[in-house]
Amino acid sequence: MLVSRITSIVWPLFLFHGFTYCWSSFDLQSKGPPQEGTLRLVGSGQPSAGRVEVYHDGQWGTVCDDGWAQVHAQVVCRQLGFPGAASATIGGINGEGSGPIWLDDVSCKGSESSLSGCHFKGWGVTDCSHKEDAGVVCESGKSVDSDRTFSLDHSLGLSEGLGTLFESHESCDFNVTVHDPNEKQVGQQAICVHKLILSLYPQLNITETSKNLSVEISHTCHPQVSSFLRYLYTRKIDITVLSAQCIHQLAYIFEFQEVLEEVGRVFTLLLPQDSTFHTQVSLYEYGVRTEDLQLQDSVLQYLSWNFELLTISPAWKSISTHMLEALLSRSDLVVMDEAYLLVTLEDWIKEKGDAVSPEQHFTFLNQIRFPMISVEKLYDIQFKSDLYQSNEAFYQGAILKGFQFNTLAFSTTKQHFNQSEAYLPRIYTAAPWSTVINYTSSSNYNYKYNYYSNDRSQMFTTPVHNSVIFKEKTINWQAQIFLRSEECSNQGFRCNSLPMAWLRTVNNPYYPPYLNTVRFSNRLILTCKAENIVFHVQDFKDDKAIIPTNSTMFLPSPCPDDYTFTFVVRPEYK
Repeated sequence: MLVSRITSIVWPLFLFHGFTYCWSSFDLQSKGPPQEGTLRLVGSGQPSAGRVEVYHDGQWGTVCDDGWAQVHAQVVCRQLGFPGAASATIGGINGEGSGPIWLDDVSCKGSESSLSGCHFKGWGVTDCSHKEDAGVVCESGKSVDSDRTFSLDHSLGLSEGLGTLFESHESCDFNVTVHDPNEKQVGQQAICVHKLILSLYPQLNITETSKNLSVEISHTCHPQVSSFLRYLYTRKIDITVLSAQCIHQLAYIFEFQEVLEEVGRVFTLLLPQDSTFHTQVSLYEYGVRTEDLQLQDSVLQYLSWNFELLTISPAWKSISTHMLEALLSRSDLVVMDEAYLLVTLEDWIKEKGDAVSPEQHFTFLNQIRFPMISVEKLYDIQFKSDLYQSNEAFYQGAILKGFQFNTLAFSTTKQHFNQSEAYLPRIYTAAPWSTVINYTSSSNYNYKYNYYSNDRSQMFTTPVHNSVIFKEKTINWQAQIFLRSEECSNQGFRCNSLPMAWLRTVNNPYYPPYLNTVRFSNRLILTCKAENIVFHVQDFKDDKAIIPTNSTMFLPSPCPDDYTFTFVVRPEYK
């Protein structure tokens, strides 16, 4: 009777949810062994605190607490991606390790990017015991709305009776054993489930002879395993900010790509919370390790929009080479101009020194869009660049392309310019290409309509294009924010959503002749006033940009009714 009952309930799974993934068991931090010098925190039950363990020569080991202090904790917490260190702990208060004691008499300056970069006796050279294992307590960043719940529903009409069946454990015949790989048998948990349900998912590799399934995950995530197993029955799950990483890791283990990507979106709640940018950088690297492309793109988008803040943050000097390359490839970087980006990159390379190879120099510099740099700044590169002499051939070729693009008519050069993104602008905010309007809440707005209200309407002028041949040919723009439907009606169109931004050309004698040559892909930037962070970038369509609100965004705005608008003009050759 039980098999008949389950079959009648779960049969829709075969109709709606066919999976072809394969099960594989691997460490959550990375595929394959950890990298040399990798750190982890063990024994506290909290992700931001614990005994410090370092990976060396294929084995995890501990650190002796001789001379262990706050400066060491700062290095550890920074390497692990936390915004800072609350305290350093000694005396093995997070439990005694069982492997080798790899580091002793550690001496850090505080600026090191990794603990193994500090001075110490030598790998495994120690006179300590595990009673002296060192630990840390890291800061986890600003608080967020941890109780906010996001409901994922992939059920497509499946019976909620499956959830009741899971909770009752009636006639369950299969055990899922959950344990922490770092704690051996401590805290092991067994959950009784129904084999027929789990066998519907090929990636679990449940066969007729299977009697149990073992799941290795941190002890802090054990409470979430039951929720995830219930999802296998109902295809529904509720997620909070606090549970998101555990559910994400379980989705990664079991290769549920749909859950992986949707939970990854919840992580974006954390993006505006850390002004040090350590959390954002850590989330990106976590997305790389779990192969979550959606999470990687969400973080890269946020960092692209706030690139200038990133470059002056504590996390900037520690970002990985592959992350920097990914950022430099993007067209949605919000920067003053391309010359600023070049200078910033050169400073980063100089700071890294020998850690960045000459081949990587070329890879990074090749991402700079030299045709987007003004001729005056192109000329200055040979005199001001610290890397020019060591990369002279590259710079000369890149600068030549920049001069050609900026000084020759497009009709002459277009047959030689391919469709490379090097000839397309990013989002440049330097004068004269942008103007800023402070947001005025509709609740505080004086109903008497003023068409040229200074707080919601700006006039500004740009060249038709950023190349030299258009320098004297200007175009006039009007930027405006509409808060009421009658304001749109007065301009002869209907606003389907409010507030709305409008950016149009006004009285332009030079622009019409170039309609067949130049087009504009303009952008609207929404920036939080208090934190100065960009939380949204919107395209203009038919001169209008719909401004998202909390009701139309998946996640709430971090600064509702307290932001500014930046209108950016982006000319491109057709």
